[in-house]
Amino acid sequence: MMSDATNQLVVVKIGSNVLVDDAGVLDKDFIADISAQLCRVIDAGWRVVLVTSGAVAAGMSRLGLSSRPSDLPSLQAAASAGQAAVIETYAEALLAHGRPCGQILLTRGDTADRSSYLNARNTMERLIEMGAIPIVNENDTVTIGGVAETFGDNDMLGAVIAALMGANLYVILSDVEGLYTKDPSKDADARLIPEVHEVTDDILSLAGGAGSEVGTGGMATKVRAGRAMLTAGIPMVVCKGRCPSVLVDLIVEGHHHGTRFTSDSMNSESARKLWIGLAGISKGRLVVDDGAASALRKGGGSLLPVGVVSVQGAFEAGDIVSVVDSSGSLVGRGFCRYDCEELEKARGLRLEVIGRFLPERAGQPCIHRDEMLVF
Repeated sequence: MMSDATNQLVVVKIGSNVLVDDAGVLDKDFIADISAQLCRVIDAGWRVVLVTSGAVAAGMSRLGLSSRPSDLPSLQAAASAGQAAVIETYAEALLAHGRPCGQILLTRGDTADRSSYLNARNTMERLIEMGAIPIVNENDTVTIGGVAETFGDNDMLGAVIAALMGANLYVILSDVEGLYTKDPSKDADARLIPEVHEVTDDILSLAGGAGSEVGTGGMATKVRAGRAMLTAGIPMVVCKGRCPSVLVDLIVEGHHHGTRFTSDSMNSESARKLWIGLAGISKGRLVVDDGAASALRKGGGSLLPVGVVSVQGAFEAGDIVSVVDSSGSLVGRGFCRYDCEELEKARGLRLEVIGRFLPERAGQPCIHRDEMLVF
């Protein structure tokens, strides 16, 4: 049972849709209950990091807004007011059990910078050592907007934190039980998928779109987080957050809930590779042919220019780029040793040919295997 894993670390992410009641107001009774469960998990020997959504939803209530704002300044204002409301509520609920907490607000830029990334880890580790629960949220007051500048949703932020902390388990508390074969709200024949061992295109196609009015995520973001966790060698569970005693039942008692993303051959990548693939900001995209995609996925080799079909985006040598196959499925991310103009000239060519007109790149792969995370 999971309860035997004394002193291991679990990252728990709670979505906006779980945190608010039917009226869209921050549900203090639920937060009190989930806080009590977190304390019981700690008492059982686990270390805990909480990733919470809910800032915008809580801010809407605090500022008297009837619907989610559509303009950026109003969204940021709601996030600002809501962050105060959320941390106040958690702090009060946790202190009722003698447990302090510390707030950590992160931006995509914070995790993309490796020094800041490691400093965030050090802060969370020290909070845990001091008996506190780190409570993490994206700093929406400054980062709502461009996809490249944000995590996009807290499902992926939680995955980044789980990789950063070397977690043993990542739990997403959602408003649905897990991943289904069909949309359960529309099809009575929908069946819960209890385990996912590999995130294939078929699995991705089962995931729905965006979430409700108060949230930004959906099942698609959870599946992408699951793919990241499979790559990191960290089991992930998506389950219904308002199931009674769900955290204690799942983590302490070791019972099955929802959909578990896990594999019998889960081998964790190096911390640096995980940072490159999960926390870094991709500045471009390389489309590769089927042979290159297969070689990367199965052989663990470097990406050579001969396998690159097209170059997308403006990037410099040393920037992180995404690698996708001909269908657009993500293969990996890594540091590209060519800038976009050089690679546009070199794509499809063998290294001995490239050396004739780009002597400074002679013998250089696009992305070396030691500088790439393959999903």
